[in-house]
This record gives sequence, C-alpha cells and structure tokens, in this order.
Amino acid sequence: MCLLLEDMGFFIEASHHEAAPGQHEIDFRYDGALATADNVSTFKLVVQTVAKKHGLHATFMPKPVAGSHGTCMHLNMSLFKDGANIFFDENDPLKLSQEAYHYMGGLTKYAREFAAITNASVNSYKRLIPGYEAPTDVCWGAGDRSPLIRVPAKRGTGTRVELRNPDPTANHYLALSAVLAAGLDGIKSKIDPPDCCDQSTYDLDNKTKISRGIQQFPRSLKEALQELKNSTLMKDALGTHIFNMYIQAKTREWEEYSQEVHDWEFRRYL
Repeated sequence: MCLLLEDMGFFIEASHHEAAPGQHEIDFRYDGALATADNVSTFKLVVQTVAKKHGLHATFMPKPVAGSHGTCMHLNMSLFKDGANIFFDENDPLKLSQEAYHYMGGLTKYAREFAAITNASVNSYKRLIPGYEAPTDVCWGAGDRSPLIRVPAKRGTGTRVELRNPDPTANHYLALSAVLAAGLDGIKSKIDPPDCCDQSTYDLDNKTKISRGIQQFPRSLKEALQELKNSTLMKDALGTHIFNMYIQAKTREWEEYSQEVHDWEFRRYL
C-alpha cells in the first residue's frame, strides 16, 4: 500500500501496526484542505484495491470489532501566513499562539455541532467509548490521548492541533469544511478553550467535568443530528441545500437502524 502510494506521488511520513489485530496506521504529508481531501479519496481507494488484490478486505468501519480499538481519521491542523506557522509562539509556556488557543476554542465550542459530520454513521459512536484511546469529552490536552483535541509535542513549523474524533465514514470534504469553519470562527470571535486537561478524562466524574467546563461528546448519531439541526455555523459552512439534504439522509439512516432487530437483541431477549 505504501509503495503504491509513493509511486502515485504521496509522501508517506509513517506506517505502523496499530493496537487492534489487523489494524494499521498510514500517515501521509499535509497539504492544503482541498488537496488533502482529494488525497484521502485516493488513499482509501488504493488501500482497498491493494487489499483486494491480496485476497483481503480493508474496512474503514469505525468499530468493526466490539471490545477492540476502533478506526479513526485524526485531523492534524495548522495555519500558515506568509510562510510562517501562526500556531507557534516562542514566548508562550506551551509555545502556542493566541490563534492556536482560539482555534481550539472554536473546535471545542462547535464540536457537538459538527459531530454528525465528522462522525457520520451509527457505528461511529460505538467507537467513542472509554478505554480505547478514543475521545468521549470535549476538551484539549498536550499529553493524554483521551481528550477530543491533542497538541502534539512538535513545535516551530510543526506546531499543530490534532482533532481525534473524526472517523473514515465521514464525507471528508464536508468534515474539513466543518472543522475549519469552527476553528476559524474561534479565531475571529476570540473564543477561549476550556483549561488544558492533561489527564485521562475517563477518570473524571461528571461533577469535575462540569466545574472544568468539559462537555460530553454526543453518544449517538441521533443526539449529534439534533445538535447539527440547531447549528447556524454548520448551515453556513455547508450551504443550505447540502445542510438540509444531509440531515434528511442521516435521519433516515438512524430511523432504519432503530427499527432493525439486531443479533444482540436475539441473544439477550429471545
């Protein structure tokens, strides 16, 4: 997969086995938003095609196996102006600029509103549970991997924020549009994020989370859709037509799922 991607012009920065059996991570070099979205499309096609040629099946399902780590699509973001990374500030204790903090402020403010776009399937929310390095709460940190946003250690031109909730079921063109709209509104409106949370949010009780301004990420596609329906920013970011049609399609998906009788129900009730 990596060799073919490199032959097609991708710069592969890392490739390694992940936590779950048969699970792998491949990271390719950053680019502008639209070019990156195009690259994701090509990447997924290459991965599935190479797997099929070897008699295997590559899935991007967020939670294909219960009790094991899920599959994600972490988005690493930074903003450049005149060739300089404006998220970097040498004088800040964490070496982050006000733009970086405000960008995270926008992401945390609107996270529940863009959830139905970045986590677009019923299965998405079965990944977002405690214990598998998947975010369950809307906060940010510089070390632990349970917050929604992590700030990797790299500084200088490599300063960036990593949004950890998205998964590959998202339409990545819409997902990038949504998170950029959220982050840029954070800068425009000077939105401050909650205090840094450098511990596992799985260990915090609800009272502590409330006192620290930590909201819970939606627990289902239904809950996420309700947040999306009320979001003016997401409607502006996607456009009225796509916004309305997306909600209509995803509501129908949730209703089909709700009416289906699943194996779990047979095992428990039959």
